Amino acid sequence: MTIGTRLFTWLKGELVGTDAFGNRYYRERGGRPLKRGGGRDSRERRWVIYQGDEDASRVPPVWHGWLHHTIDQLPADADKPLYPWQKPYQPNLTGTPDAYRPSGSILKGGPRARATGDYEPWTPE
Repeated sequence: MTIGTRLFTWLKGELVGTDAFGNRYYRERGGRPLKRGGGRDSRERRWVIYQGDEDASRVPPVWHGWLHHTIDQLPADADKPLYPWQKPYQPNLTGTPDAYRPSGSILKGGPRARATGDYEPWTPE
């Protein structure tokens, strides 16, 4: 969190909730009344202070909807899975040493499986 965010949160922020990851959600204290069709400046400000690394994929869907003004009500029981098929959060590991690398990938290392003969390289005539 930058010093500007910390100061703005301290002066004007109202804590409205937390999630299972420890992220804290705020809105502007005494915020602006919602006006339809008025653009970004007509809505109250909402923001999140992340616990740990700043990873936007760690914001649960119900809190994401609230942050982006898709829903106006604060999420209740936001930590419980809504459906049995919903899985717990897994971080996006793309670009890290733990990223998925299939067999044959240059980044995984090791020998690549030999071609099966169904590939013919183009050769100029």
